[in-house]
Amino acid sequence: MRREDIDPRFFGDRPACDRAVVEQPQRRLVVAGHEARDDEGGIAAVDDIRGRIRLTFQRPAGTLREAGFALSDLVRIRILTVDIEAVTANYDVVLSVPAEADCRPAGLPAEVRALSDPRMLLEIEGLAAR
Repeated sequence: MRREDIDPRFFGDRPACDRAVVEQPQRRLVVAGHEARDDEGGIAAVDDIRGRIRLTFQRPAGTLREAGFALSDLVRIRILTVDIEAVTANYDVVLSVPAEADCRPAGLPAEVRALSDPRMLLEIEGLAAR
């Protein structure tokens, strides 16, 4: 796959995201919303916002692996949250999981009025290409 990063953005000296990504993929995967759920399906890290954000970003990795992709294959993500201030105040965590996987997707954080479970803080969906 050929990839060209357009106008990469940095937070300090750390790569964060690209304004756009040009690719010629052979295969794409649309990744539905993932949230911080524990193995029994309950909301995890209820009183730990940083842990909840980290887990929310880690969850898509399992789905991607199951489909034959890696987290580094994400080319676009949408971060939907009911509390944009809480998420942006912890944006170092938002950036850390993708960075650990050498992943710099084009992204959009957006505040929404509600998610499917009122106890959720954020949900992530994406597009992977390989």
